[in-house]
Amino acid sequence: MVDQQMVLYEEEFRQIAAVCERLTREANAKAVLLVDKNGQFITSSGEVDNLDTTSLASLTAGNYAATSGLAKLIGEKEFPNVFHEGEKDNLHLSIVAQRAILVVMFDQRSSLGLVRLRVKKSSEELTQIFHSILAKAERQAQATPFGEITDDDIDNLFS
Repeated sequence: MVDQQMVLYEEEFRQIAAVCERLTREANAKAVLLVDKNGQFITSSGEVDNLDTTSLASLTAGNYAATSGLAKLIGEKEFPNVFHEGEKDNLHLSIVAQRAILVVMFDQRSSLGLVRLRVKKSSEELTQIFHSILAKAERQAQATPFGEITDDDIDNLFS
């Protein structure tokens, strides 16, 4: 699933945004962002007006890459959840479907336990959405006439 290029369709985008909005409410978070592992911002909810979401997305992906490197150094496959504790705000990062990073920013109004509990449920929902996106992409690729053309067909055409 990781290697395949993903195209985000409007219907699934709305579903993803709804999951993020619900997570923001249920975890009592300040903000929730969903970021592609390559650093592309996907969506957000909550108090993001004063955030540079593009930079946050890029730095989150870099953080994930560095953390993955640390994991490999000590013999772990990865650290699927990372927690950063600040004086007033905290970040919880979680890998979703080996494809995206769910970022939850929260303060003293919430707790790490509540965030982890709600992230687990939301991650399962997002994983299902990502699976449906990939299934839709596969169906559409098979439905196009170009999906059936092989390299041999092209070679025969130009021989």
